Amino acid sequence: MAGLREESQHDWWEVEALYDLCFAPGREALSSYRLRDGVAQVPGLSLVARDEAGILGGAIRYWPVQIGSDTALLLGPVAVHPTRQGEGLGSVLIRDSLSRAQNLGWTRVILVGDAPYYSKFGFCKLTDVTMPPPTNPERVLGLPLVPRAWDGVTGQVQKVDSAS
Repeated sequence: MAGLREESQHDWWEVEALYDLCFAPGREALSSYRLRDGVAQVPGLSLVARDEAGILGGAIRYWPVQIGSDTALLLGPVAVHPTRQGEGLGSVLIRDSLSRAQNLGWTRVILVGDAPYYSKFGFCKLTDVTMPPPTNPERVLGLPLVPRAWDGVTGQVQKVDSAS
């Protein structure tokens, strides 16, 4: 891969096509999409990976969410083109974007995903935070970007009010 860069308006349709390819039809019906609808992506964290020929190999996006009076980053979706899977590109996207998030002052990240995969990045099951139904609570994972960032954070994950 030639490298990572911030996703631009020009990447949008191609990234959407990658997500359609990598995820089941109806992906936008998932509860996490309701938290993203009408909310702008977090600047500086939604990334694309392209090879030397400019071909899209992977993408990751982040969204702000609210849990009570606390904010968090919602990671996802992250996808790697099937022809590039197994090369570690997903790990590169996740690790680089988490480092950027920390540098931007974010303190916590949440996602809905497979614990065996995401635990290698430090994500653990969140027991006091719930996603909108019908999300499986076993798949709600969090990562503190600063020590104890999830301590005392409880409740339902909410969509950020776009007016605020």
